[in-house]
Amino acid sequence: MTNRALKIALAAVLVLAACDLTKTGNQLTSRTALVGTLLATPAIELKLGAVAGLDASIPDFRDAGFTFDAGDFLADAGYTIPAQTAVTLFIGQLQGTGLDVQPIGISGATTSLVRVGGETTPLMEKGMGSYLAFGDGGATYVSNATYEFRATSGSTTWVGEVKVVPEIEHCPELHPAIGYIQKPAQTSFTFTRPAPAMGTERNLAFVLVYPVSRSGLGMQTYSNMPKTPLDYLKLVVAPGDWKAASVVLPASAFPSPDSNYVIILQSVKLGDAKSDNLFPGSAMLAGTADVGIVKTNP
Repeated sequence: MTNRALKIALAAVLVLAACDLTKTGNQLTSRTALVGTLLATPAIELKLGAVAGLDASIPDFRDAGFTFDAGDFLADAGYTIPAQTAVTLFIGQLQGTGLDVQPIGISGATTSLVRVGGETTPLMEKGMGSYLAFGDGGATYVSNATYEFRATSGSTTWVGEVKVVPEIEHCPELHPAIGYIQKPAQTSFTFTRPAPAMGTERNLAFVLVYPVSRSGLGMQTYSNMPKTPLDYLKLVVAPGDWKAASVVLPASAFPSPDSNYVIILQSVKLGDAKSDNLFPGSAMLAGTADVGIVKTNP
């Protein structure tokens, strides 16, 4: 989407919001934006019979987004990347009248993820308005539950929510009968998402690809996830690129021959501001993942 088209879309959203009688005057004029993500990935089982080049020297890969436990390694069966749940939250003040400038983060807030009717998970401050909980931080993902993202600074509390979070979106093309996807390196890969239930919209799809080698899980070779809080706010305005039925992973996602890659498909539902003191375009997202294993030809 071009800058001009984005500005037109933003203007249309603000006009529609002004006509929405459910929005209060406070919310229509608020310049405080909340961006929250709750992303769950199930355990990923890697069999040595299907995934070449792995040994028992599996270190800890928190920086790559997962943790490995050497105790999960079995010489005959391979190993399992444990299930993960990551929560992030950004709270900040918008600058100017549009979405052209990165918001300024609010530090020192007390933040949490609340599963309505269930547990509350406190988030740790990372700096510059960002807060998180990762791995064994206590958050759990329960399909069809409702989650609230909460931030409090002084006497002010901001709340965003995602209602009825998705179940796993199972894509048969990620699970061929042999247990993995066999393909040449440096070639693209296309798969089709299942149709949404009748009467519902298709959820967003965040897709990531990681290489797997003897040294563990490597750096991403592909991701369509927004990179900054501002990117997430713009996604609310124009989510169409993430709702397509067909997903095309570029050849650059699988650069090396005789290698292994993990495709992670996060099916993500978009929520919104719950409290009337938040910018109406605040972005709350929650979802869980289907996973496919790729083995490139020698």
